[in-house]
Amino acid sequence: MTMTSSTEADRAQRNTEIVLTAMRELFAEKDTTALDRHWAEPYVQHSPQMPNGLDTLRAVVPGLEGFSWEPQRIAAQGDLVFTHSIVHGWAPHPVVIVDIFRLDDGRIVEHWDVIQDLTSPEATVSGNPMV
Repeated sequence: MTMTSSTEADRAQRNTEIVLTAMRELFAEKDTTALDRHWAEPYVQHSPQMPNGLDTLRAVVPGLEGFSWEPQRIAAQGDLVFTHSIVHGWAPHPVVIVDIFRLDDGRIVEHWDVIQDLTSPEATVSGNPMV
């Protein structure tokens, strides 16, 4: 392994750990001070239902009932971390979310997501699970 790829792998691992810690602290523990530790402004939000900035997260998170974020797959490349998760409590029914986080200097500064209703394997055409 070359020094460059080792450094890239280390950065990807650090970024993954930051995202997992940040999401646990913010959403599972409902600790909004996690936004001060793990996110940074300007926070660019690409989710179509949310504006830029951290104020919306500060306002929404404390009121989430029955929320759980259960990452099933995680990948990282460069400054990006990708998670494929089952989420309860964000929508009326369980959803599958692919989140993409961009980090800068160890802080989350940008976010994209794709959200689908969770469908049981029996209800899919292929019979395969979504996650």
